[in-house]
Amino acid sequence: MTDPTPRQRFIAALERRPLTGRVPHFELVFFLTMEVLGKVHPSHRNYHQWLQMTEHERELHRTDAARIYIDIAQRYDHSALFLHPNPGDTAETIRLIEKVRELSGDRYFLMIHGDATYSIPNGKRMEEMSLQMAEEPDAVEAQAAKWVDQSIQRAEQLREHFGNTPGLDGMALCSDYCFNSGPFLPMSWFDRFVTPYLHRLTRAYKELGFYVIKHTDGNIMPILDRLVPEDEAIRPHALHSLDPQGGVDMADVVDRIADKVALCGNVNCGLLQTGTEEQSIGSARYSIKHGLRAPGYVFCTSNCVYTGMPLDRYELIQRVWHNEAIRP
Repeated sequence: MTDPTPRQRFIAALERRPLTGRVPHFELVFFLTMEVLGKVHPSHRNYHQWLQMTEHERELHRTDAARIYIDIAQRYDHSALFLHPNPGDTAETIRLIEKVRELSGDRYFLMIHGDATYSIPNGKRMEEMSLQMAEEPDAVEAQAAKWVDQSIQRAEQLREHFGNTPGLDGMALCSDYCFNSGPFLPMSWFDRFVTPYLHRLTRAYKELGFYVIKHTDGNIMPILDRLVPEDEAIRPHALHSLDPQGGVDMADVVDRIADKVALCGNVNCGLLQTGTEEQSIGSARYSIKHGLRAPGYVFCTSNCVYTGMPLDRYELIQRVWHNEAIRP
């Protein structure tokens, strides 16, 4: 019997099936590609340059982008790749997925961004969005429904293209809903403008055969039952971030929802940025200690490996994972 691939182990974690050995590991984004590989991350490249490229140059770009994702995964033993197609239209998304599969086969679990729900707006949009929700709620609901319709349509196109062969495995739903103090909307508004659309989107993706990983930073505890509902049909396979800077305690989350959903994250990005090595190691060990109590657990940071994070700190906690995040 051959050993399971990283993709197979990642899927087993998402499905909360028994695993022995080292738990899967991935990062939602790994932006330090220049420091590690001497190459700009694909999502940081200039779209205007793309418009000027010949088709031959575009193919070289796709191949280079695919190699970056694969090389980082190989270097740090990631089981899953979160691809950020640039440009991000459906046709180029398909081409990038196909290029990664061409170069790596079915070794890795592949996901793309698939959220279509309202999220924390930037400062320029916050007042405008708040006023519209108060004064034109029907228009806000219509927009939310339209975004979900469009995302489902794209997912249907991707499923039709790839069929049941290893192509795209999952959707990462990356709309952020929470500040460190709690949700960005009053609960009545959240349940009107976000919750039903999140559930509808999750149901549709699952019915199409995609795995669903829901990401949001901040204090998610007030909306935990919306993110992980009792109805399995509208529940994601995994919850990502589990942000300790937002007061999310891994031990508490494991006790509350580990029987319903796989858990990803909780290693404190703030400590990796500004804390000591001992604090960083402590955060990683706390996540591992309690994560190993969950049927489905994926080791990762509480956000991503973002530009400006010291690479040596990420590599420090990656070594902790490698040595200690092992199921008997």
